[in-house]
Amino acid sequence: MRILVCGGAGYIGAHMCKILAENGFAVTVFDNLSTGFKKNVRWGKLICGDLLDQAAIDTCLNQEPFDAVMHFSALAIVSDSITQPGKYYENNVTGTLNLLSAMARHGVDKFIFSSTAAVYGSPETTTITEETTVNPATPYGASKWMAERILKDFEIAHKIRSVIFRYFNAAGAEPAGQIGEDHDPETHLIPNILQSLNGKDNNKLNIFGNDYPTPDGTCIRDYIHVNDICQAHLSALTYLQNGGQSDCFNIGNGNGFSILEVIAAVERVTGKKVEYEIKARREGDPAILVANSDKLKQRLNWQPEFTELDQIIETAWRYYCR
Repeated sequence: MRILVCGGAGYIGAHMCKILAENGFAVTVFDNLSTGFKKNVRWGKLICGDLLDQAAIDTCLNQEPFDAVMHFSALAIVSDSITQPGKYYENNVTGTLNLLSAMARHGVDKFIFSSTAAVYGSPETTTITEETTVNPATPYGASKWMAERILKDFEIAHKIRSVIFRYFNAAGAEPAGQIGEDHDPETHLIPNILQSLNGKDNNKLNIFGNDYPTPDGTCIRDYIHVNDICQAHLSALTYLQNGGQSDCFNIGNGNGFSILEVIAAVERVTGKKVEYEIKARREGDPAILVANSDKLKQRLNWQPEFTELDQIIETAWRYYCR
């Protein structure tokens, strides 16, 4: 199968390309390199282009008959989406719409979409299923929910079947340390903790809020290893290829850890002390987000390999040291 990976130069997309190539798929990356890196495109060819440029997408799809598209391209900083909502709606909604329209023109009918747990907003339940009410609290979450809704209409009109994955907190790195998490600016907790260990003056970690209704007052999140996310996508490809119907799945490991618990795990793995400061809460941060991924396990026969927090951090630390 020939797979087009939009956003394949980014964190999750690059890991996906590696796993696809290792499993015999022909990979093409479509990326504008705004947040991804050319050095990450080692498994497949790169076509530089932007999803806001419909002509560029058509040119890409004209090159070969793709069997499926994976869509990892997105702006994903929650705080930025609050101050720049127009930018997020344009990139995440219009970009997805352009891509789907081009797929319809070129007869590509299988689509795997990276959504987010942010579509749930601040749910009242501590464990989230796909039946939990969707109520995004930020433009980022709303933009992903709008894209999900568009997929339903494109299936009706153009027979494009899709699998939607609502990510919880992607974490870790490829176990051999070849690729890993490298955002600019870095907003994810685990790499920020690791960067705070570099010994520079005043390089303390910032913790945003310690007055949440959780056991230690800090936010609780579900951390899912990036390779486990990619394995779920691989299962989704097989599912769609075998005629599976469009569906939506949470993807997390089902365990929640507070910020202070993650810090303690980093200290165990690295043997280093983490210095931190408490700051005010950030707008749009729910107290607890933990996935129930039973549907994914049952429907796509998926099981996470990296189930322990220390395992996940060890892979991130290996990449950081390298």
